[in-house]
Amino acid sequence: MNSKTKVQLALDHKAGPVPFDIGSFPTTGIHVSVLEQLRAHYGLEKKIITVFEPYQMLGVVDDDLREAIGIDTTALWGQYTMYGFKNENFREWMTPWGQKVLVAEKFVTTEDENDIYIYAEGDKSFPPAAKMPRSSFFFDAIIRQKDFDDDNLNVEDNLEEFGDLSNDDLAYYKRMAEIFRGSNYYVGANLGGTAIGDIACVPGPMLKDPKGIRDIQEWYMSTAIRQDYLHEIFDKQVEIALRNLEKIYQAAGDAIDIAYICGNDFGTQNGPFCSVDTFRDLYAPYYKRINGWIHQNTPWKTFKHTCGSIVPLIPELIDAGFDVINPVQWTAKDMEPRMLKSQFGKHVAFWGAGVNTQRTLPFGTPEEVRKEVLEICKIFSKDGGFVFNTIHNIVAKTPVENVVAMIEAVKDFNKG
Repeated sequence: MNSKTKVQLALDHKAGPVPFDIGSFPTTGIHVSVLEQLRAHYGLEKKIITVFEPYQMLGVVDDDLREAIGIDTTALWGQYTMYGFKNENFREWMTPWGQKVLVAEKFVTTEDENDIYIYAEGDKSFPPAAKMPRSSFFFDAIIRQKDFDDDNLNVEDNLEEFGDLSNDDLAYYKRMAEIFRGSNYYVGANLGGTAIGDIACVPGPMLKDPKGIRDIQEWYMSTAIRQDYLHEIFDKQVEIALRNLEKIYQAAGDAIDIAYICGNDFGTQNGPFCSVDTFRDLYAPYYKRINGWIHQNTPWKTFKHTCGSIVPLIPELIDAGFDVINPVQWTAKDMEPRMLKSQFGKHVAFWGAGVNTQRTLPFGTPEEVRKEVLEICKIFSKDGGFVFNTIHNIVAKTPVENVVAMIEAVKDFNKG
């Protein structure tokens, strides 16, 4: 059984070995610093790690490490980063923690004594889009909110980052399809354009001069007091997204197995951030349009990321047509693993959940990691519907011995 078949069985809710994912999506990835240590642990060729997702400083998982770990997935991403420049013409860059990495040509930075700044499209003639404190390991968005008039909001201002794909974009997807078609790995695609209200995108890190509502607090306020405006944005965004998805499917077809739809978080540690009624009215119609088009016109599965305590919203996500929920944060209130599996496991697949990334993986012992992983696999793998990944990305300073303990525990679970 190859990797693709393992994941297909799981997502079809059929019994089989637990598939393993690291690095297929922006919420299932691994920090470049830990990636370098993993390569050393497995005795692989020493090489400079490539930063593919600079927002969180996630690295590319190369095929030799994928094979050593036993990863069953691979990633087909769009050609632009969160900062609006292409992932191309890589060059060396020294991180503030002393690791040499490869970054794209237009990964342009300046620095002062406290922070490192990065620029949308690599253009320093505009203010920086994000900053990385020297004591940190990833970038934080810089809010560049301008004054606005509530009575004269222009929906086009909040649509600037969404547009029809160019011929260059389509040529890129055709090239990628040739590479990924027939892969033995399950291919996850982060295509962009379908992130309905994703708070990571709201500040416009990909835009040189963002307009509209770009302050995170103001955006959250808008979900209560400017719903008509958000409906206009989402409606036009989905129109564009569906046109683009049709073009991507024509270009890439069945080279893609699953599409990453949205990373908008609907949960806090203690409960959903919005009511069920708000979700049904403000978000669900647009998710249904996207998922419905994909399921009617392609063989792809659809993937929804949302952290936090979301139990009341899980039936709504299922009804909206999502095949997969990630990261399954059972560390949040009411997200008890056995309850999640028994109540929802026949209706949606869980992709994540594998180990607590807030406590056990970064701060526990290898034995504690192993024990937790085996227990989670036992709960979620029954009758399929489970792909193993951590609860969100593997972050910097996570002990490599704990990551290895996690990997080996999944292998041992599958051996029976």
